[in-house]
Amino acid sequence: MPSTQVPPIAGAAIDPPSLRPPIDDAVIERVVPSDLRSRLEALKADGYAMLLDLGAVDYLGRAPRFDVVYHLLRLAPKPAAVAEVGTPIRVRILCGVEEDQSLPTVSDLWKSADWAEREVYDLFGIRFDGHPDLRRIQMPNDWVGHPLRKDYPMRGPALERAPRPAFANKTNVVAGSPPSGRTLEALQEQVKRVREGRP
Repeated sequence: MPSTQVPPIAGAAIDPPSLRPPIDDAVIERVVPSDLRSRLEALKADGYAMLLDLGAVDYLGRAPRFDVVYHLLRLAPKPAAVAEVGTPIRVRILCGVEEDQSLPTVSDLWKSADWAEREVYDLFGIRFDGHPDLRRIQMPNDWVGHPLRKDYPMRGPALERAPRPAFANKTNVVAGSPPSGRTLEALQEQVKRVREGRP
């Protein structure tokens, strides 16, 4: 089967997400942090036995700044017809969180929340109270900041100034031309000036 990433002869490539079935059948609820744990416990008792995903979104400039999103699925608790199995019930819980707020962990309700909460903590800085092992999962332990926040610097934390040389007339260089060495010399000179504290 040909890849969906290869553009067809007639025009634009087929977007793989557009081939997925729609998930607009989910019921969306918004809860406040103080009611989150009790609402999720009630949903678990009501048969939502599967936590499909747990993620976060940063809305910089909005209050509350972050949304933590829980995607839950309820399957038939008893033998069911094929038509009933094919239409599971989905719930999406959104909980707004400020930068200094934390949420209760749900890793004791759904084991799949363990690493997902660690990922949200690592990339957004949202803490989960009661989590058994809340530490970074993707970034190194000594990493500064949380990279999926919208105010995170694009080049990462500026622990030391790393200059880039000006590439004047870069577009005028013919492809395949041998390097002249002037770019490397300019970069070495800038690094030397920074290390010596000169402007």
